[in-house]
Amino acid sequence: MKYTLLSLAIALGLPAIASAQTGDDAANLDQVSVTATRTEVAVQDSLVPVQVISREEIERSQATSLPDLLAGRAGINIANQGGPGKLTSVFLRGTESDQVLVLVDGVRLGSVTSGLAAFQDLPVSQIDHIEIVRGPRSSLYGSEAIGGVIQIFTRTGGKGLNTYAQLGFGSNNLRNHSAGFSYRGDRGWLSANAAYQETDGINACNGSATLFAGCYVDEPDRDGYRNTSIGVRGGINVTDTLSLEGNFLNADSLNEYDGSSYVGNEAENLQRVAGGKLLWSPSDAFRLTVQAGRADDQADNYYADASTGTRSFVSTFDTRRDTASVQGDYTFAEGQVITLGGDWLNDQVVSTTAYDVDSRDNTGVFAEYQGTFGAQSVQASVRNDDNEQFGSHTTGSLGYGFGFGNGFKFTASAGTGFKAPTFNDLYYPGFSNPDLKPEKSKSLNLGLAQYGQGWNWTFNAYETRIDDLIGYDTAYNVVNVDKAKIRGAELTGFVSLYGVDINAQISHTDPRNDGDDSINKDNWLARRARDTARLDLDYAIGDFRIGLTGTGTGHRFDDAANTVRLAGYGTLDVRLEYALSSDWTLQAKAANVFDKQYETVQWFNQPGREYTVSIRWQAKQQ
Repeated sequence: MKYTLLSLAIALGLPAIASAQTGDDAANLDQVSVTATRTEVAVQDSLVPVQVISREEIERSQATSLPDLLAGRAGINIANQGGPGKLTSVFLRGTESDQVLVLVDGVRLGSVTSGLAAFQDLPVSQIDHIEIVRGPRSSLYGSEAIGGVIQIFTRTGGKGLNTYAQLGFGSNNLRNHSAGFSYRGDRGWLSANAAYQETDGINACNGSATLFAGCYVDEPDRDGYRNTSIGVRGGINVTDTLSLEGNFLNADSLNEYDGSSYVGNEAENLQRVAGGKLLWSPSDAFRLTVQAGRADDQADNYYADASTGTRSFVSTFDTRRDTASVQGDYTFAEGQVITLGGDWLNDQVVSTTAYDVDSRDNTGVFAEYQGTFGAQSVQASVRNDDNEQFGSHTTGSLGYGFGFGNGFKFTASAGTGFKAPTFNDLYYPGFSNPDLKPEKSKSLNLGLAQYGQGWNWTFNAYETRIDDLIGYDTAYNVVNVDKAKIRGAELTGFVSLYGVDINAQISHTDPRNDGDDSINKDNWLARRARDTARLDLDYAIGDFRIGLTGTGTGHRFDDAANTVRLAGYGTLDVRLEYALSSDWTLQAKAANVFDKQYETVQWFNQPGREYTVSIRWQAKQQ
């Protein structure tokens, strides 16, 4: 952590040198986000914190999973239960893992029973870029967007014809392969990609049947994982003012885990997202977007008995989210935009567990204003959601920004958020309450940033208060009983010095139970470390590139009572890349080179030192 802080100080303390040493991977001043406001806004003009992870950065990182790619980034904590493909929770700004809205190409993702998005099952080879918005966005998206929004965009490709293929191998018998093509012409574009990943994995859990701990079984074996995916995106300009787009992602996986005949020890999972979009722009001042989509999250659980070689069915939890939206953006004067829109959502459950209610609807309407007045900018939005289960709920947000010159910018934003109870909270037999109210939040963010040519830094401080958190009372009834107060700060910086790209980010979060009547008042919220950091260094000389990625995480507690302390840890990855020719590239990576042993969830192991090597072919644009 000390080395990360030192490197970050260097990155932020040398803007004058950096401005004279601009490299190809400069400050990305032209990066655009569509997630923060539901309209296109340059990242440096956003009034709320936004981070964009590009396809170039994904390939350079050589990450083999989405959790690996997100680890250590500003505001993010990750808890994983035993390696690749295992249940992974992503906490954004100290909020719960189900208080983060996840979108894929604009379609809402996640299980409606557990409330979690399956980050572990979304292949990085299918991703074009990722936008991470930190802070509440319920005033634009409705439920779940308390901690923020993570939107994943699948691959599209550049102009002309582009083709690629990659073969990868690694420790624990990893096989990681992908291939695809994209074509973009004057009137349309198409991208198609396929990927396959399989690993023997590690022993996921050190549980004990005797102690009734962890996964509650003694099963010291390797727990493998397999994922097969296809992704297709395309679009056509029907006229100069009308265009149509479509997207499809299907990821089938088989996950082995440590379990019993009651809960199973194998799962066949499916993540499927399909959507379509109509864009009509009759003038430069007006744009209409109509979008519809469907997201399936399916899990079939089995018990494989190694002693008999038999496999028996245990349970099914299949959920579906159908969405539709209409949005109009009107620029009535230069730098003045009004947005009006509406969303419809239907959640459905099909399960071997008999839920009392298996579907519900939600309708939301929203309005937003964005204005720029010289060096000042304003954003305001309001939204009302009408939910079939709990009724109406209204949220809002307000943002202000002021540019001081020399790339300096001050921002301030405030917003409210909410999260609807899940089907497990409401209707799971014997452990639910159909009268639960939504969890509600209020947040404030103050930011200072400076953007230059080849360098930038941002600092954000925030506070979030959450009421009506769903928990258990003294009789173990599910009720809106808890409160939370979360304070934190994030510092990020990028600089390119003498050919070395330095990208550093560090976060401090203080997530506390704030319930006046709670026996856990002032305790840390479970499984969230207060301090995280990430440092990426990349240096290219000729056809050769070397990179380092260091992450550091402070200690956390695995339980609400704060009696189970998990030690902090740091890992270092070393990356090598060599361009064999204009079309062929060889990559190699050593992850966790010091073989650090650690846990992010008690009893569940994490991979030690691992090696990967891959060769990638990417044809020149034609």
